[in-house]
Amino acid sequence: MKLAVLALVLGACCPEQPHAKQVVAPHPVVVVPPTRDQGLAAFETVRAVFQHPRCQNCHPAGDAPLQGDDGHPHTMNVQRGADGFGREGAGCMTCHGQANPPRTYGEHQPPGVVGGWHMPGPRQKLVFEGLTPGELCRRLIDPAQNGGLDPAGLRGHLDTPLVTWGWEPGFGRAPIPTPRAELVGAFETWWHANTPCPQ
Repeated sequence: MKLAVLALVLGACCPEQPHAKQVVAPHPVVVVPPTRDQGLAAFETVRAVFQHPRCQNCHPAGDAPLQGDDGHPHTMNVQRGADGFGREGAGCMTCHGQANPPRTYGEHQPPGVVGGWHMPGPRQKLVFEGLTPGELCRRLIDPAQNGGLDPAGLRGHLDTPLVTWGWEPGFGRAPIPTPRAELVGAFETWWHANTPCPQ
């Protein structure tokens, strides 16, 4: 009888503990960076986009922006200006608004974009036109020529309205044929491969 009472008392004050679950630490995820060859292959996708007219026209070798799929100099003697927004009295925003005009205006109307149409400034032109793949690559990763950006900053620039406009350039213009997600993936592969450059 005493043993039964003792068992009841112990059971009440010290309930049986469920078996503790054994915690198994997850295996660490090992991220293998892309190889140099993978980075170089990815850069070819980046290069093809950056040297497409939708991008290259705003990154010319000279101070006149280019126009059209043939990259002819901008009409009306438009120039880069002191800050990349055109010359005084003939600024980019004189004709380029905050959005593409509607289709009802017809083809080839001055495109527009949120934040203002412009080119890089004259001190860091970041030229895309007329460069070999290796030359373009080296300029992209040179902060003295790319606006002081590291690869993360360059990656962030791909999300700006002026860049994303290239896939929605307005009525009468061919968009960049490489899907934007493919460009972003290629850029990140190139970046994580330590931005290798072709010769």
